Amino acid sequence: MAKQGMAKPDVLIVTGPTASGKSALALALAERHRGTVINADAMQTYDAFPVLTAQPSAAERKSVPHRLYGVMPLHETLSAARWRALAEAEIERCREEGRLPILCGGSGLYLRALTQGFSEIPEVPAALRAEANDDWNRLGPDAFRARLAEHDPKIVARLKPGDRQRHVRAWEIWRGTGRPLSAWQDGKEAPSPWRFASIQLAPERAWLRERIAMRFDAMLQAGVLEEVRAVFARNPDPTWPGLKAHGAPELFRHLRGDLTLDEARQIAIDHTRQYAKRQMTWFRHQLVPDLVIEAPSNQPVEAAEKFLDKMGV
Repeated sequence: MAKQGMAKPDVLIVTGPTASGKSALALALAERHRGTVINADAMQTYDAFPVLTAQPSAAERKSVPHRLYGVMPLHETLSAARWRALAEAEIERCREEGRLPILCGGSGLYLRALTQGFSEIPEVPAALRAEANDDWNRLGPDAFRARLAEHDPKIVARLKPGDRQRHVRAWEIWRGTGRPLSAWQDGKEAPSPWRFASIQLAPERAWLRERIAMRFDAMLQAGVLEEVRAVFARNPDPTWPGLKAHGAPELFRHLRGDLTLDEARQIAIDHTRQYAKRQMTWFRHQLVPDLVIEAPSNQPVEAAEKFLDKMGV
């Protein structure tokens, strides 16, 4: 990070919990500093839910270049290693064009992989993932978790019960490499070579809770139900990673007739609030930002500009 001597950074990071205003801040800074906004949010990488995942609008994309938004189909898995490779290519492209790369997103694990390094986990056969998903359905979450704990207790301690995707991933790595996922994660790959400066938005909790509700209601007004209905009509495989976007499972349940729209709305808002709380906890323990802006009590753009001015950006 850039704290050492406050050298001019090669790459700027704008992060924080969901709905905290990251995208607006990154856009404003990109407009002022000839920047390109590069997505660092896992769900915004997928192509089917631009409204639900709050991807940049057409006007915003026209204002400044935006990269890695809506570039993957829902069925593909985006690992930290794959995202890092994509982000590094976009950073290089920015540098060749004389633009400031601005990474924007709340997927902290991805940002840590880029700035602090990560473990290069080998690819495993697709058949092992299918086998692991079948085992999850056959055994159920609790029994699957117990079986995984026999081989990788460290990773089980890190995972939330019921998190199908990560449990399945851990089992397929164990089956495919004979080595626990936790062992792969504990080994470090070198960080990317650039100087990074990071800005973290840390809103007051009550403000963020209200913001999350307001944003979801705005999505409903913008036609998010029709967006989700179009995917639902395709009868997608429930194991597709892109279906984990906040609000998608609840709106799917509404379309199946299991929930009213009001019920789906409230559950989706509650789940998103819980996720934002987990994000803030993760940021406090895993990432050390160069600047924390406690929006909305401070003006985020002005605070960020003062910070960048000191660094000669």
